Amino acid sequence: MKNLYQMLHTGRRLLTLGFKSSMIAGLLFLGSLPSQELLAKNSMYQAGIVVSGTVTDEEGAAMPGVNILEKGTINGTVSDVNGNYRLNVSSANAVLVFSFVGAETKEVTVSGQSEISVSLAGSSETLAELVVVGYGTQKRSDITGAIGSLKSENFNRGVVTNPGELLQGKVAGVNITTASGEPGAAQNVIIRGIGSLRSGTQPLYVVDGFLLDNSSQGFDTNPLNFLNPNDIESIDVLKDASATAVYGSRASNGVVVITTKKGKAGKTEMNFSASTAWSKMSKKIDVFSADEFRQNVTGEGGTLEDFGGNTDWQDELTQTALSKQFDLSVGGAASEKFSYYASVGVQDQEGILKNSNLERYSGKLNMNQKALNGRLKVDYNLTASHTENLRPSITSTIADMISLNPTIPAYTDGEPTLLTTNALNPLTRYDIYSDLAVNNRILASISPSIELFDGFVYKLNLGVDYSATTRDAQYEPFPDVINESNISDGSLSTLIGNNTNSLVENTITYNWIKDVHNLTVLGGHSYQEFLLENRNFDYRGFANNNIEPKYQDQTSTAEYPTSVSSFAIRNELQSFFGRVNYTLDEKYLLTATLRADGSSKFGVNNKYGYFPSVALGWNISNEDFMDNSFFDNLKLRTSWGQTGNQEIPSKITKASYSEDRLITGAESLSTYPLDPDGNSIDSYPYGIVFTRLANPDLQWEVSTQLNVGVDFGIFDNQITGSLDYFNKESSNILLEVTPADPVQPTSTYWTNIQDMKIQNNGIELALEYNGKGQGGFSYNIGGNLTSIQNTVKDSPYAVLTTGAAQGSGQTGATINGYINDEPIGSFYMFQFDGIGADGLNMFRDVNGDGAILDNDRTVVGSAIPKLLYAYHLNFRYNSFDLGFNFNGIAGSKIYNHTAMTLFTKAQLTKSNNATDFVTQYPNEAISNANTVSTRYLENGSFMRLNNATLGYNLTSDKVGLGDAFQNIRVSVTGQNLFVITDYTGFDPEINTGSTTGGIQTFGIDRFTYPKARTFLISVNATF
Repeated sequence: MKNLYQMLHTGRRLLTLGFKSSMIAGLLFLGSLPSQELLAKNSMYQAGIVVSGTVTDEEGAAMPGVNILEKGTINGTVSDVNGNYRLNVSSANAVLVFSFVGAETKEVTVSGQSEISVSLAGSSETLAELVVVGYGTQKRSDITGAIGSLKSENFNRGVVTNPGELLQGKVAGVNITTASGEPGAAQNVIIRGIGSLRSGTQPLYVVDGFLLDNSSQGFDTNPLNFLNPNDIESIDVLKDASATAVYGSRASNGVVVITTKKGKAGKTEMNFSASTAWSKMSKKIDVFSADEFRQNVTGEGGTLEDFGGNTDWQDELTQTALSKQFDLSVGGAASEKFSYYASVGVQDQEGILKNSNLERYSGKLNMNQKALNGRLKVDYNLTASHTENLRPSITSTIADMISLNPTIPAYTDGEPTLLTTNALNPLTRYDIYSDLAVNNRILASISPSIELFDGFVYKLNLGVDYSATTRDAQYEPFPDVINESNISDGSLSTLIGNNTNSLVENTITYNWIKDVHNLTVLGGHSYQEFLLENRNFDYRGFANNNIEPKYQDQTSTAEYPTSVSSFAIRNELQSFFGRVNYTLDEKYLLTATLRADGSSKFGVNNKYGYFPSVALGWNISNEDFMDNSFFDNLKLRTSWGQTGNQEIPSKITKASYSEDRLITGAESLSTYPLDPDGNSIDSYPYGIVFTRLANPDLQWEVSTQLNVGVDFGIFDNQITGSLDYFNKESSNILLEVTPADPVQPTSTYWTNIQDMKIQNNGIELALEYNGKGQGGFSYNIGGNLTSIQNTVKDSPYAVLTTGAAQGSGQTGATINGYINDEPIGSFYMFQFDGIGADGLNMFRDVNGDGAILDNDRTVVGSAIPKLLYAYHLNFRYNSFDLGFNFNGIAGSKIYNHTAMTLFTKAQLTKSNNATDFVTQYPNEAISNANTVSTRYLENGSFMRLNNATLGYNLTSDKVGLGDAFQNIRVSVTGQNLFVITDYTGFDPEINTGSTTGGIQTFGIDRFTYPKARTFLISVNATF
């Protein structure tokens, strides 16, 4: 009970809203005034006795959300996040009733006391934890939407750099794919399928009530890396429209609400943790050894370049990576009026490729202050981080690892061997190339709230998220490489970026309780402004003087001119929203939401979008006829609603112009000569031409979702679970298209694709079993399973490319895309039918016309899995605990672009290494093309042991030290211990294809940074 209450974080007071608060507050106030009878009753209470105090559990932890009611009346209140309450009662002999689902009800007579604090014992019922919803919290028993919650003790363990890794495999309907094995790598977070062409898959992230912007922070890695995972108390995933509609225009991909730790009343703690980890490449690609290479090159009729060596380049170019992390936190309450949480953290994570490193220095401060007998509260939240991300040249390094001639010695006379082709030895690249991004970020907010009268609260939320990044990618001059001037003469590319996200919100909530009725009304206004600034500088030609280019002076020359580019983008979002939650007799539940969003990205005719939702719930287990039922908990819920998508480029609804001029010959025909007989550039003046047409009618993309779910608990809630069916359909699809009429002032324009829809429907199942044995033994087994069917409907296009090939001879060839009546990311290509007598590819003649043409390309699978699953096993025996977490997918394909590019007979005969993939057809001609086809398409299904942890908890009384410390925990964790898969690449969990026309790609493996297997030892001490 103690651990659960320590994670209850915000109480019944709802979170934030509004900008022009005075007008909104007045309207909401008038609309929610109580009856004259209730006003008279309140006047009587104002003349009575004021009682305040704190509610705790058996172990002294604060209990938020406890109902305190004056017996025999409708006069009541609810304890706040720190367990505190304040109530006016009618007389000195009044009786207070303290009740909370999962705890025994207690009655206390006031007897003239002004301060009454109580402790509630747990009952045999399941505790009704508070769940973070949009702009507030609710008891789990009152939830009508589909929400997955994860508390800190259930997070994934190991070396973790961002919140997504904590969540992977833990919540039904959420598919988290790490793009690569690089430290802090970007992630695709997909909640209930992909529903948009352009906006990617990222949900809206809300950190302590602040809505983040998913714009780039100057990194190619994860935008959430600034958060220290050890500061996170809980993560709530809002999945259906009822849960997400209050966030309106940015909620079509779902919402992830992150709540950080706060000080707890009645408890002061200091925590120190230290860990170190070792990582190695988890899987090598089985390329030829030096002897096998010699045999196969000559066997295929190639010219063998034999340098006498025996080099495993995968070993030479990787390392055993060492990671370290140290965290110190203090938290507690100096008094009933002030609580605090502060932390500092240092993380240094090496990658398995050299020159690959992520360092983060973080600080966190959360404070909560009360005044006016608890009616005035102020919350302060501050997160600051300094992150340094060092990256190697990943694509080049991976290509060299698996294709470089293994007979070349890695070193000659102690120095990296100079390749005879004057190409760069990848060991030298490690010495002369670096890509370092340094980011400083501050997320700060202040949230004062005041209870104007019982149950009526106004709250203001002010916040800013400021990020500044400097990134330098450079080659130090290396004259021995004469074929590439950027390497021989040195080069530097510098990016300077600033991202400012400011938020002003005002909310008003009114909570009314009478007999069996419980009504909460929320309303407010939000204003958010985004400013993104970027400057890029490219230089070439530096002195070879052992000084890094970024520290040298450089003058632009005719041969190597300095290139400068910059931009600034400002966007605004204004929102009005409201929500009503009504509960009747703790049995019948209603939630209704409406949000109106206005975005500067849209034109004047459709500036605002409107996003409604409604949900119903029935706590069947609270009915009288269920008293002797098999079920301890049984709740039915259903919801319908709409959310939006505004993730389109800025300014696209506005006209744009540029200057144009004839440069040479016929390169530009946009202007005309002033002199008809002109024969030089001077006769052609600069002219103004359209680059973008105005489009004030562009509309919001809309996602409509239906959800039906049931929550249940049996055997004294030892077995709990939920089952949900959902159907999500996106319409008004936004896309940049080419005009059908070739005579147009611009080559493309933005529009809503009429009638086109993207549908996701499926079933989610989550189950949990908690068992208890003899002698201090207990165990927990659980998991989740999600089946998703994704379909593109009524598209006017044969295929909208989401993934295209890159490289000589194949650039732009479609790999996968959006195709009618098929899933997103469907692979669209020729079906490989072996090698013909002529040694060339044979492809299936799908339409039977005797020729292999484009119309023989077909859908041969999808990058999107049809089945997601995860399960965990946890065992505890006295002070020992052991836990396993597995996750996997089924029904997906991966296109092995790496194999298509490197593993061909032509490459092998040129003395480039390969695998036995190239020799499986002995009669294949060296000239055979690596055409995009199912020859390179593989099964992407896998099951992974994500992490396993063995821990031991030691209390000071066990070693005779009294109360010197509360607990010391020592643990050993293994990550990515094994993967069961048929995929032949480094790892099946990838996505490194290139975006095509702003449309995100899926399921393509192109020179992916390998995944690591990690072992971690950690110590955590609590004082």
